Amino acid sequence: MEIIDITITIAGEAGQGLQTIGQLLSKAFSRKGLNVFANQVLQSRIRGGHNYFQVRVSYEKVFAPAGATDILIAFDKESACHIQELAQNAITIFDSTITTLEVTQGLRLDVPLEKIAKENGGNKLMANTVAVAAVLGLLEYDITVLFDLLRESFSDKSKEVAEVNIKVAQAGYNATYRKIQGNKLPALGDLHGNKKMLIGGSEAVALGALAAGCKFISAYPMSPSTGIMTYLASKDKEFGIVVEQSEDEIASINIALGASYAGIRAMTASSGGGFALMVEGLSLSGMTETPLVIVDAQRPGPATGLPTRTAQEDLEYVIFTGHGEFPRAVLAPRTIEDAFYLTVKAFNLVDKYQIPVIILSDQFLADSLLTIDTFDTEQVKVERHLIGNDELQKLQGYKRYQITESGISPRALPGNPYGLVVVDSDEHDEEGHITEDVEHVRPEMVKKRNRKNIALVKEISPPLRYGPENAEDILVGWGSTYGALKEAVDILNAKEEKAALVHFNEVWPLPKEHFDFLEKAKFVCVVENNYRGQFAHLITATTGRIMENRINKFNGLAFTAQEIVREYKKLKK
Repeated sequence: MEIIDITITIAGEAGQGLQTIGQLLSKAFSRKGLNVFANQVLQSRIRGGHNYFQVRVSYEKVFAPAGATDILIAFDKESACHIQELAQNAITIFDSTITTLEVTQGLRLDVPLEKIAKENGGNKLMANTVAVAAVLGLLEYDITVLFDLLRESFSDKSKEVAEVNIKVAQAGYNATYRKIQGNKLPALGDLHGNKKMLIGGSEAVALGALAAGCKFISAYPMSPSTGIMTYLASKDKEFGIVVEQSEDEIASINIALGASYAGIRAMTASSGGGFALMVEGLSLSGMTETPLVIVDAQRPGPATGLPTRTAQEDLEYVIFTGHGEFPRAVLAPRTIEDAFYLTVKAFNLVDKYQIPVIILSDQFLADSLLTIDTFDTEQVKVERHLIGNDELQKLQGYKRYQITESGISPRALPGNPYGLVVVDSDEHDEEGHITEDVEHVRPEMVKKRNRKNIALVKEISPPLRYGPENAEDILVGWGSTYGALKEAVDILNAKEEKAALVHFNEVWPLPKEHFDFLEKAKFVCVVENNYRGQFAHLITATTGRIMENRINKFNGLAFTAQEIVREYKKLKK
């Protein structure tokens, strides 16, 4: 079978429909069972500024952008920056009436996108439809898949609009189909795979929340977390979830805590700047032992930073922020699919241990698209850990903060007829009443809350190991770097440079036994999208071993496998 691994880059200004083209292509490929990974790089502007959307399509599963572009659709002069990324046999599509472009690599294909649209009954806005069809024509892909997508896209408009787009698409397809002599791009016309689900990172978190029984989210829109709230809002009637757009992040977390106190599975979501406003509420969760799931979709800081780019800069912050000492867990999905299952786990952990759990996403993960076959809902278990009325009746006096060996007190819901639920943000006794007893009650309550860590650390799943078992060179990563790292390991082993990957998606607390691989490894390198090497610091704090070899990227862009391989080889010299 011919190897299929094609990257299509759609480049131009914000407002030129790059996202529409990218999403249509991604959906078209997923309908025939191909694997797709798509990501976008945006500037923080409503219009203007150079953006691009990349679609990678493959027979094999892919989780990261590729290092080279096979088809470039260029809508502006700034698209010239992608010429250096073109593969040897790449094809660049552009419309000379819109922009001019000097291409030194591969083939240069002038397609009159706007003219084709107008001559076939459309308008210049339908140049995007022509561009999608032109790519499918180059790949000899089944154009009827695009026709079906266009009918779906315009189902809420007149049938005539859809049919005009279909006519325009057919003309765009004809403009490139088998028109290039010696085209070495693979033909995809004979594909008949099973349809795959195409899902984004924010959608995966939202779906995980719905599967876990979440019924309330309060949030203030902040890139790149907003997609979670907007997706849940689109499902409010179907799933009975309440979505509250609050006035700010302080209100967001406090409203969510109120819902959780009342017994509703609740969450909030923001980015680092919004999370900063939530810190007092985070400590309130810790003191009142009120469960809460918080999503921090990271972007580069400090302050506003690069609001539409990606980073892994909040790790140490979310672990150690908050006044006082209280337990928490931090989960960092490695893929979009993983985000679904980790969100379910987050909701079960918050209820079991009555703590906040933070999901560390980032712009790269949140705004990317991935094909998956299906979610295994058999894995989804909703574990509430609530005391019901029957059990309350049997108790000899209910104590909301009863001191227990595990540190976990029985949690009843307020308003029940058999036990008074008292909650206070001040230090309190077992019943929940304010106390100034610094000799006995305060020390015992501090120990009670923090005893939860003993069992919580055992809930943390071990890291994923990928690559040769006997490899003595180890790449270490966490969160959304997984795709690029996995591919980097494949490249290294293909070149007979034996290396393996150890990757963490549950990053706090960190069991020391999860680092047993350090004992046999001769070379260990930690790869992160931050400057300081924050996970490397955590490894040192946990094991005492200093992580000297690090690959850090902090320009707002995600890693590619080729970058990791290049930097790895430099360190190995």
